[in-house]
Amino acid sequence: MAEHDSRQTMSVLVVGGPTVVFDYGGLRFITDPTFDPPGEQPRGLVKVSGPAVEADSVAPVDVVLLSHDHHPDNLDAAGRALLDRAARVLTTGDGAERLHGGAVGMRPWTTHELERPEGAGLTVTAVPALHGPEGSDPVMGPVIGFVLAADDLPSLYVSGDNASTRVVREIVERLGQIDLAILFAGAASLPQRFDGAPLTLTSDGAVEATRILHARAVVPVHFDGWAHFTQGADQLRSAFAAAGLSDALVLAEPGERVTVPLRA
Repeated sequence: MAEHDSRQTMSVLVVGGPTVVFDYGGLRFITDPTFDPPGEQPRGLVKVSGPAVEADSVAPVDVVLLSHDHHPDNLDAAGRALLDRAARVLTTGDGAERLHGGAVGMRPWTTHELERPEGAGLTVTAVPALHGPEGSDPVMGPVIGFVLAADDLPSLYVSGDNASTRVVREIVERLGQIDLAILFAGAASLPQRFDGAPLTLTSDGAVEATRILHARAVVPVHFDGWAHFTQGADQLRSAFAAAGLSDALVLAEPGERVTVPLRA
């Protein structure tokens, strides 16, 4: 990744699907690593496009933020191989038990402290995520998002596979307004699950989440690369434009690197 001024901007590389690599507080993070080629995956999911970059090109990774390990569109075989090379893996409690190898299990509202290169601290708080309509948790299994915060940095929300703006409102009520967000969108839907109800944020839901968070910059991800997404970049652009929030939308193609200002 190209050099950038980490005091002023956050560099975000979009790999594809739920996978982005970003530098925050002097550490390199990756979300839900997926690096398999296109093809059929377990649970009847179909990957239609491969990663825009190879796993080796994003190393070294300091922290993996893994919203859940049990769906192949959030962690695939190549992504699992990357976990072994990361310094830290943060995920659900159930996921940590399955992954072994030192993964740290987190439950909603628990925190994990990270040490930055210059010695300052960075707090990761696990937050709830609802991967479908109300009542879907027993079927979809535990999923978490993450909020990153440090004294000298704007707060950052990584939603994971969350479909509920009620959950976003609960996060803000507990933790306060959040400056920046990486939102999993795409309105994922499977006909055999909950009558096709969205399993992740719709484009309108992403707009509402942005308003609830009072986020000034939002990077949407996980709306392409898989057959079960029903909304893509065009719907996101239209929804944010209709809401007068186009300036907050940071939309990137797979393989593209964008910089998000850390200061308003």
